[in-house]
This record gives sequence, structure tokens and C-alpha cells, in this order.
Amino acid sequence: MPDSERIAELRPAYREELARGTGRFFLPPRTDCPWCLGPGLRRKLRTTDLIQGKPGEFVLDECTGCGHVFQNPRLSQDGLDFYYRDFYDGLGAETTAKMFEGSGSRKRFRASARALRRLARPRRWLDVGTSLGHFCATAREELPDTAFDGLDLGEGVELAAKEGRIEQAYRGLFTELAQGMAGRYDVVSMFHYLEHTPDPHSELVAAHAALAPGGHLLIEVPDPESLSGRLLGRYWLPWFQPQHLNMIPRRNLCRRLRSLGFTVVVAERRDAHIPADLVCAAWFLFDRLLPRDDAPWRAGRPGRGARAARVALVWAALPFLLAVYGLDRLLNPLVRRGRFANAYRVIARRDG
Repeated sequence: MPDSERIAELRPAYREELARGTGRFFLPPRTDCPWCLGPGLRRKLRTTDLIQGKPGEFVLDECTGCGHVFQNPRLSQDGLDFYYRDFYDGLGAETTAKMFEGSGSRKRFRASARALRRLARPRRWLDVGTSLGHFCATAREELPDTAFDGLDLGEGVELAAKEGRIEQAYRGLFTELAQGMAGRYDVVSMFHYLEHTPDPHSELVAAHAALAPGGHLLIEVPDPESLSGRLLGRYWLPWFQPQHLNMIPRRNLCRRLRSLGFTVVVAERRDAHIPADLVCAAWFLFDRLLPRDDAPWRAGRPGRGARAARVALVWAALPFLLAVYGLDRLLNPLVRRGRFANAYRVIARRDG
């Protein structure tokens, strides 16, 4: 079915939901930090959905004590369902698949697999938040004797198993499934997963349960202390509202892992950096000037003239955007070594 027909088919349901407003998608705001429970909070930023353009406003607060950054008020489960819909599956499935299949993603996946391979040669690996399983398919090229399983909430994990990118698919919440996996895995990985979860601490507890003694937990997450985030403000892609609920400073994560019975063996920014900050910020700024594209959560379909103008303007801006992307790549060797890096990697070994 063409996108225009699918959008028209979905529009009545979105219209009905939005007629009741977006305020009902949020929980009451917190007055303390969800990480350290400290009372000191300050406003970090206020923004909108810059990716899909769904209606609503989102606030990130920062703990003055530990530096944890979190969405406040936080989306409820109904809110998360609404804003995730048609992103990783449905209308957005094809775009998501192309993003993970690109050469840049494959290069990062290989680097992550090699970082673990330097420490161990695992037999069984569970990738939590695996989506369509593209990491597992790439990592198998580096670790051909490792069996890769995947876990996710969406239907993509079942497709990943069907298409052979993973061996076993788990669909559901890791915190509810982990006890049934007790001690089964030599590696549990979480690539840009923890920031999406309402309670990262419970996810780490679940990882400890699923790992065999001596097994490794591999985590990559955005760095809320990145100087790029301060420089670019609400246009810094890793803020990624409304999906990112918790942004954990590296020292906080390492301290929590040690308290749970892990030994931190790697904590680095360099190889986890994704060189796309400038081009994404440029696109967000430029997109504000464009006529809106068609989407089922918007009131009506744009006219033919508006659609033609958008296409023409995007093509006109393409050389500029490519030049900015080139600048991201040019600066990458410098940026990834310092505080401007936008993500970090931690590898921790389960004690016992």
C-alpha cells in the first residue's frame, strides 16, 4: 500500500486520540531525582518532537547532585505507546531498517563486537533492545562461533529471528523475562537502550541475573555531559525527545554497576561516538522552515504545491547538508577523543 493510502487510513485513529489532548500521556512530575533521589533539580531544556513531529512538549530536568538528566514529567505507558507507534514499525519500519543497514551502522557494530572480543569469546550473547537484529547479524561476522539471541518489545525482533539475524527472539520486558534466563548468557548487550527505559536500575539488575558468573555486560549510551549537547541545545540529536527518558552520566553508571556486583573493565567515549551531531542539528533547523510533510497525526494532507515545494527545497539543501555531514566526519578523530563525544561505552564483568 502506498504511504499516502496508509497515512489516510491511520489518520482517523490519530485524530480521535489527539482530540483528547496530549496532557493525559504524562505522569505527575517528580520533585526528586530518579537516580539518586536527591531533591535538587534544575531545568535542562524544553523541546518538541523534532523527529516525527508528533504534537506535545517535553521537558528534561537535571539533578544538581549527581548530574542525572531525565524527562520530567515522564511519559506514561500510554504516552510511550503513542509516540513509539509508527517509528520502529508501521509507517517508520522502512526508514528504521535503512538506518541500521547503512555502512556507518555496520562499522559501529563491528567496533562494538571487537571491543568485547578483546576480552572474551562468548558462546551465547543476548542483545537487549535489538530491534531488527542488525547488530547481531554484523557481530556474527566477528564472532562466528557465538549464538546471538535478541529481545525487544516490538514486532521487529520476531522478524529478525524469521530472517535469520538472531537465533531466538524474546518479545517483552527484559525485567520480566530475565529470571527465566538466569545464568544463560556470556554477554548481554544494551546499545542505546537504557536511555529509553523508565527504570535503568531494574534493567541492570535483570542483566546481572541473565549473565553467567564471569560474563560481560556491554552498554553504549548517549553522554548527557557531552559538550556537544551544551553547544547545540535542543537540536542535539541524543536528547531524542520524547523517547529518551533517562540520560546517565558515566560515573553514575559505573558506580551503580559496582554496587550490583560487577567489575568495570572498560569505560570510554572514543569508539562509542556517532559523528552526526552537526548534520542532524542542521536538518532540525532547516526542517522548521519547510512546509510540513504528510503524516497521520497532522490535521490534513498538505496541498500539492506545499508537497512540491518541500521536495524542491530538500533537494536544494542537499549539497549543504552533505557538506555539514562531511564536517562531522572530518572532525570525528578529534571530537571522539574528548568531551565533545556524544556517547560512551562501558563493559563490566559479572563477579562471582
